Amino acid sequence: MPLRRAFYARPTLVVARDLLGKVLVHRTRAGVTSGIIVEVEAYVGESDPACHAAPGPTRRNAPMYGPPGHAYVYLNYGVHPLVNVVTEPERSRAAVLIRALEPVDGIPLMRRRRMRSRTVRRRTPARIPDHALCRGPGNVTHAMGITLKHTGVDLLGDMLYIEDRGHRIDKIAWGPRIGISVATERPWRCHASGHISVSGRRTNTAQ
Repeated sequence: MPLRRAFYARPTLVVARDLLGKVLVHRTRAGVTSGIIVEVEAYVGESDPACHAAPGPTRRNAPMYGPPGHAYVYLNYGVHPLVNVVTEPERSRAAVLIRALEPVDGIPLMRRRRMRSRTVRRRTPARIPDHALCRGPGNVTHAMGITLKHTGVDLLGDMLYIEDRGHRIDKIAWGPRIGISVATERPWRCHASGHISVSGRRTNTAQ
């Protein structure tokens, strides 16, 4: 059962922490894929230079100005769609980027999707370990079959949603966001401490 809207309508850093251990699910004609969320980043409002809402409302960031519990998907560097979860009350202009998953359901389908995207980019595909299929935000969307058409999708539906299957991640770490060039000092990247599927530096400093 998808998480309720009230889960998302809270302070972004609280939502980011509570997303760890929840399961992202995508149902398609090709099959169902899912993964436990193990790494996220928070982006909060127009005062956050790294947030897409910083320049004000645009066609691209429109979902961030809408109600919480919707997907915000954008194209990063013209190559990778990245999926975010809109948080806080409507017009709060905040979201959480999903950076990494521990694959659960549909691993063969995830691998086929990843191999197709890898073949196009590198022309020399190699076997991808299960734990690396959804390591990094671009890999999350490729493996899960999430594209720009999913921006604005209500995560309370039955196609793309997040649910609680009872997984608990007790040891977490907070640190600077990565892959950005501004406001890097804000410790708004939250991840499962030491988890093998986490992208970037996998610190073991739990908080």
